[in-house]
Amino acid sequence: MKAHIVTLPGDGIGPEVTAAAVAVLQAVAASHGHDFSFEEQLIGGCAIEASGTALPAATETACLAADAVLLGAVGGPRWSDPDAKVRPEQGLLGLRKALGVYANLRPLSVHPALVGLSPLKNDRLAGVDVLFVRELTGGAYFGAKTRDADSASDEYRYTVAEIERVVRLAFELARGRRRQLTSVDKANVLETSRLWRATVQRIAPDYPEVRVEHQLVDSMAMLLPTRPASYDVVVTENLFGDILTDEAAALAGSLGLMPSASLGAGRRGLYEPIHGSAPDLAGQDLANPVGAILSTALLLRHSLHLHAEAAAVEAAVEHVLRAGPYTPDLGGQAGTAAVRDAVLATLASQAAGNTSVTKLTDPCCG
Repeated sequence: MKAHIVTLPGDGIGPEVTAAAVAVLQAVAASHGHDFSFEEQLIGGCAIEASGTALPAATETACLAADAVLLGAVGGPRWSDPDAKVRPEQGLLGLRKALGVYANLRPLSVHPALVGLSPLKNDRLAGVDVLFVRELTGGAYFGAKTRDADSASDEYRYTVAEIERVVRLAFELARGRRRQLTSVDKANVLETSRLWRATVQRIAPDYPEVRVEHQLVDSMAMLLPTRPASYDVVVTENLFGDILTDEAAALAGSLGLMPSASLGAGRRGLYEPIHGSAPDLAGQDLANPVGAILSTALLLRHSLHLHAEAAAVEAAVEHVLRAGPYTPDLGGQAGTAAVRDAVLATLASQAAGNTSVTKLTDPCCG
């Protein structure tokens, strides 16, 4: 198949991990007979430096014409003033709005070879396989904002339509997994959460095979690290989802391992690792590219509907996480390029029909 993919490397380590991800997509295209074209555009801090805006018109236009968008990271110390009128994060928020992506998917699993890196006891990590579904375009992040010398406010607003579309997606995903959905809110205090819970309860009878539970966000923040294997699909609103998914990422041992997909009503999606720009690592071949590479698997699956190819990428990453090499965040000494090359070598071995891939290098941890 043909597909046009816009890449937004962004700032810090973004260009390095994005380059690794593109190399994986190119390898998948070559081995499976696809034609993927790539177009690079600016976003975030580098876009501010070049054009004065975090989301140039050319970037938005290119993304709207693409089949999928692959993003690296935005931000850095140069643009860290919270009172600045133009900030890198505005580019990301603006792009989500422009693309109409309302659901952020963040899968969480803990690889057996890396359990020692998690702050949790190993026995709590067995069987952890959670898919977070975060509403992405509503709530406090997008509400009206005011500020004067003595006060500030952020409007916290949701409509039934905004809640229903992301909740239905979560139900559909749960139906294809272990048929368990946990909805997180703050219905004992917030009116928006009462609307959220009522909407979930109204929709639930349409999915009788899915078991539904409700958790308050403060309770969920405690339960997630104490019994993470109890959860299957977790759906929540924007602010709560932002906090809970970062908490969950710590369970895996490194932010560098975590991919994400932001989806809307159509085929096009926005794919990115959840880590930040890590400017202290930029340009040193130290960044972990696994989160970006796994984001390409989500891209292949959700935007291009290439399920076998997505599974091949995930299998290659699984092998490398089991056998090495490892970047410093995982206790190793390998660089970004070495991990990229290990994934590419595993993909090539798969394509050649060798299912018993040999260990690529000595692992540094286990």
